[in-house]
Amino acid sequence: MGHSETILLRNGSHLEGEILKQSDEAYFIDLGFDILKVPADAVAEVGASDEETPSDAGLAEEGDGSEGVATMDGEIFSTAVAPETRSVKENAALLSEAVVQIRTPSGLGSGFIIHPDGYVITNNHVISGEHRIAIILFKRQDRSLKKLRLSNVRIVATSPVMDLALLKIEGEEQPNYPHVPIGRSRDVRSGQSVFAIGSPLGFERSVSQGIVSVRNRVASGGLIYLQHTAQINPGNSGGPLFNLQGEVIGVLNMKLVATGVEGMGFAIPASMLKLFLENRDAYAFDPRHPNAGFRYLDPPGAEPDPVAETEPPLQTATEL
Repeated sequence: MGHSETILLRNGSHLEGEILKQSDEAYFIDLGFDILKVPADAVAEVGASDEETPSDAGLAEEGDGSEGVATMDGEIFSTAVAPETRSVKENAALLSEAVVQIRTPSGLGSGFIIHPDGYVITNNHVISGEHRIAIILFKRQDRSLKKLRLSNVRIVATSPVMDLALLKIEGEEQPNYPHVPIGRSRDVRSGQSVFAIGSPLGFERSVSQGIVSVRNRVASGGLIYLQHTAQINPGNSGGPLFNLQGEVIGVLNMKLVATGVEGMGFAIPASMLKLFLENRDAYAFDPRHPNAGFRYLDPPGAEPDPVAETEPPLQTATEL
């Protein structure tokens, strides 16, 4: 038999076998007992050898709260390889260390770590206008949790329109923070179970459960949100909304508050979060403009024009 390869599928599963034929339409794979035809658009990656498969290459170490997570090359977020469905109780125990509390002089919110180097996602409105930001971690030690306050936090990128912010914990030489994977919005279905972890009203590590009401609800300026029934309150902003595979499928953002209204929460979908992260250079934070995800360049200088001096002065654009 020829060289066996690992074929990673877009649904997260993988196959082991020899590729007999490949075309733009399909792969023909010898599994050893049968030949399987796989549509080309269903294949995410080909190339892992027998000695290195997605099951043991590039995954987080056992016991750090990030089981089954593979960091994507060139990106700062991760996806899960063949994630296992667990109960909310089991997921909460595995994922809680990667969920953090965000504190500023004016308030608090929630967030979650997406990369072992300490990159953290939260809402833009949680840190808008602030420079002094602290991140509270909850590290499991034996049978207790140790509360750590980290004040060396850098704002990497912000988007007021998307209401997303990317932070970076600085100061550790060899960071290895527990982190959570980001799921796919197209796999989300109405009625599926979801749960949230965060700090409603400052009560950290709070877990609430619900279902997806609608996967693509248009609200607030025409943006698409994921509507859900998990109970959220002020302080949950910026925290993760998980599926039962432990993947982040949304960033908690807002809820409807009115007499007689219950169970109408909204989250920024994973697809928008990935768009923000993949284009984070476009949303790079400028300390001169803490409320903007971009900066304006000063207009180039020019020699005064003697003729223009006789004309009324023109108004120049100012930085908002």
